[in-house]
Amino acid sequence: MISRDKMLWMLRKMLEIRRFEEKVDELFKANLMWGTCHLYIGEEATAVGACAAIEEKDYITSTHRGHGHCIAKGGDLNKMMAELLGKETGYCRGRGGSMHIADVESGNLGANGVVGGGIPIATGAALSSKMKKDGRVTLCFFGDGASNQGVFHESLNLASIWKLPVVYICENNQYGMSVPVQKASAVVDIAEKSRAYNIPGEIVDGNDVLSVYAVVKKAVERARKGEGPSLIECKTYRWMGHSKSDANVYRSKEEIKSWKEKCPIRRFEEYLINNRVASEQEIEKIKREVEEYIQKAEEFALKSPEPSIDGISDGVYA
Repeated sequence: MISRDKMLWMLRKMLEIRRFEEKVDELFKANLMWGTCHLYIGEEATAVGACAAIEEKDYITSTHRGHGHCIAKGGDLNKMMAELLGKETGYCRGRGGSMHIADVESGNLGANGVVGGGIPIATGAALSSKMKKDGRVTLCFFGDGASNQGVFHESLNLASIWKLPVVYICENNQYGMSVPVQKASAVVDIAEKSRAYNIPGEIVDGNDVLSVYAVVKKAVERARKGEGPSLIECKTYRWMGHSKSDANVYRSKEEIKSWKEKCPIRRFEEYLINNRVASEQEIEKIKREVEEYIQKAEEFALKSPEPSIDGISDGVYA
């Protein structure tokens, strides 16, 4: 049974992710952000449902599309926005940018620009937890394309043999860049790959935050009891292109529209209202508060100082 407070927290976090991403898109179009970024809009229920199932002490590893994971794990929007704007007040003092935010204090071991790069890191973190007996579980987010990387198979094999406390969460958003999953993977359902490593594999509607929560919670409890890893596949969809350089010409307007009709936020709002968990007025109040939070984060980031020329190479190792 999920408490009312927890469900309202879920809605707030999903709204924070959506509005943060929309603001980032706006700032890019205004040429206030440089480089590129990979937006998470449409996938909010997966990050929030999964992170709602773990404790504050637990770890996550993220992907190049990591803003949602960071926010769901308790990320500070001021520091995130400043990082994306390359400011000294950002999580990585503006050196990491969109794809490399890490916040070890909150248990976020970092986003990663290398496809599948977080999978062995999560496996190592889980091995550390087992050796230290600290009771922590690691959630490992990755995309459908990463499940074809060698590190995916090596990591799941070792995690299964050593019964490590890690939950592998595949966010199957249907495309690896512009390639549909049916053309890149020998099996359409990524969760089927769990059979090769003798671990539980489960498919869940990644746009249903409560379903994601229930499935991940079961896997986390299993991991915490020393029964080893699980592989969860969340079927979802990114509304935007792969990155800012993506012309998005490989999928039809009809396909995108059909997935927008499955909007995870609107769907959860309807659930809360229909089940009398929250009124429309309460939901509107949360939306206003989130909007204020986003505006303050933008102001904080824009007013923050740039890194100094003398210190620009701090933290760079070669």
